[in-house]
Amino acid sequence: MSVQERKERERAGRQRLIVATARELAEEQGWDAVTTRRLAERIEYSQPVLYSHFRGKREIIGAVALEGATEMAAAVRAAASAADTPRARVTALALALAYLDFAERHPAVYDAMFQLDGGLAFAQEDTPEPLKDAFAALLESLGEVAGDGVHPGLFTEVFWAALHGLATLTRAGRLPPGDAERRVELLVDRLAIV
Repeated sequence: MSVQERKERERAGRQRLIVATARELAEEQGWDAVTTRRLAERIEYSQPVLYSHFRGKREIIGAVALEGATEMAAAVRAAASAADTPRARVTALALALAYLDFAERHPAVYDAMFQLDGGLAFAQEDTPEPLKDAFAALLESLGEVAGDGVHPGLFTEVFWAALHGLATLTRAGRLPPGDAERRVELLVDRLAIV
């Protein structure tokens, strides 16, 4: 291994450590607790080292969001692959429940993906691949049940918006607890008609 390869590997390792530490701190104490000073203290690097990887908190949030999008896409695909027909993928609630479970288990990552400014472009030419892939994971299953004359991408956007609304309202305590699965069943029954 050349010196340059070793340096690149060490740099990538530091960057992963910064992102993992920011994510951990955000999950424990919220995003307000994530500062470059606190991150530097936790990972035992100087603030200039952090700034050599990220220009600030916004870019760190963006990195966490991209990591989360990759994880969400994998979770949605794993849930959808358990069903054997397009309708079953949705009516089995696997896809929708996997999405809501991800939002519940990883609230800081979900916030980084959809609530906070991570400097990432959504629905644009320059949208980062992990974000495109997370949407594609939803589209792969939902596009098949969009129905005649309905654009699969548009149907997926509406379904995703409904899931996001459920996730956000549930996390904020705006919906009564205990009916999450019934809400998703209703959503599936009304939107995913084949």
